[in-house]
Amino acid sequence: MSVAQDPLAALRPLHPPMPVDWWPPAPGWWVLGVLLLVSLGWAIWRYQRSALRRAALTELRRLEQDEPDDKRLSAGVNQLLRRVALACFPRKQVAGLSGEAWLRFLEAQARVKGFIGGPGRVLATAPYAAAATLDRGALIDLTRRWIHATCKGRS
Repeated sequence: MSVAQDPLAALRPLHPPMPVDWWPPAPGWWVLGVLLLVSLGWAIWRYQRSALRRAALTELRRLEQDEPDDKRLSAGVNQLLRRVALACFPRKQVAGLSGEAWLRFLEAQARVKGFIGGPGRVLATAPYAAAATLDRGALIDLTRRWIHATCKGRS
């Protein structure tokens, strides 16, 4: 059989296609990479933003478990609240507060009621009392709610 009789014999042999390079990636991979980086950045930002709240709640749990004396517990809670307030608000606004002004500040900033007329009242009276009696559970719960409300959205 000659070429004239078999037209397929005149064709060149098959050539495999060139291998697909891995770079540059397709546009979908670029979009996926950007989304991954944005998600990672957002997760790191959220974790760092909640560091103050986590540390304060850990300290509150330690106070709750390790402090059997009511007067020392109230002093520890008061110090913790002051440290959190100093971290979240301008020093000028917080540093000079004591007594009723401190309790009003605590209620006003986090919109958590219970410092002026509730279990948090002990924070203003306990340092001057011979022996402090308080509702430990209510004070811890009030403090926990204040920390959550105050640290929300703050670093």
